[in-house]
Amino acid sequence: MESVRAVLIDVDGVLTVSWRPLPGAVEALREVREAGFGVLLVTNTTSRTRASIAGTLAEAGFPVSAEDILTAPAATAAYLAEHCPGARCALLNSGDIAEDLDGVTVVEAGDTTTVPEVVLVGGAGPEFGYAELDRAFGHLQRGARLVAMHRNLYWRTDEGLRLDSGAFLAGLERAARVEAEITGKPSRAFFAAALARLGVGAQEAVMVGDDVESDVLAAQRAGVTGVLVRTGKFQPETLRDADGTPDHVIDSFADLPALLRGSAQQ
Repeated sequence: MESVRAVLIDVDGVLTVSWRPLPGAVEALREVREAGFGVLLVTNTTSRTRASIAGTLAEAGFPVSAEDILTAPAATAAYLAEHCPGARCALLNSGDIAEDLDGVTVVEAGDTTTVPEVVLVGGAGPEFGYAELDRAFGHLQRGARLVAMHRNLYWRTDEGLRLDSGAFLAGLERAARVEAEITGKPSRAFFAAALARLGVGAQEAVMVGDDVESDVLAAQRAGVTGVLVRTGKFQPETLRDADGTPDHVIDSFADLPALLRGSAQQ
C-alpha cells in the first residue's frame, strides 16, 4: 500500500456502534493520523449533522472535527444545487439535518398547498409511517423526482439490526415506477466528492466500511481500494452473497494501521 495517502472511513459500525467507540478504534484513528494519512469520515448517517457527529466523536476521544466529515445530507445539498436548484422538496427523514441541507427548500409537512418537485428520502425512523409514505407516493405520481441519500437496508445498534430507509425506498420505486437518484454511498459522485475534499486520486485512497456493497464494493468500482471490517452490520452470509470480493477484510478498524503498514493478515 505504498501509494496510499488518504483513508475514507465509515462511522457507524466501523468506529462506533450506537455512538460508543468500538475497541481500539480511537487509538487506531490516532495512529493513522500520526502516520500522516489524510482522513475523511464518510457517512450515510441522516439523523445528525456534521457538527453533531463531530462533537459526539470528539467527546469519545476521536481526533476529528466537523471539517473531517462528509455526510450524505451535505452531499445531497450539493447534488440538488447542481441538478435542480431551488426545487421544492418533501423531506422524509428521521432527525434534524437542516444545517447540512443548506440551500435546500424543504416543504413543511403540514403544507397542503405547495407542490413538491422532489421527494427527498433520508434515514428511517418513526416518521416512516403509512401516511407519510403514501403522501410521498402521491407526489411521485404527480411527477416529482425521487432523490435518496442512500439505499441502506439496515444498520446495527447495541440492540441489534434496525430497519433503514432502503427497504421503503424499494417499495416507492416499484409502486411509482421511478428510479431513485442516490446522493450518498454507494453513488460514484459521493466518492468523487470525498476524494476531491482530500485532494487525492482514487488509487491513493482506501475506504474502510462494514457494508460490503455500499461501502466497500462501491468504493472499488470508483477505483478506491476497499477494506471490509467484521464489525457493525457485517454478516458472513452478506459477504458470501456479495456482487464482488473486497480487496481486504480485517477483523476491526483497530487492525487498519497494521494493514496500512503492509503487515496485517488479510
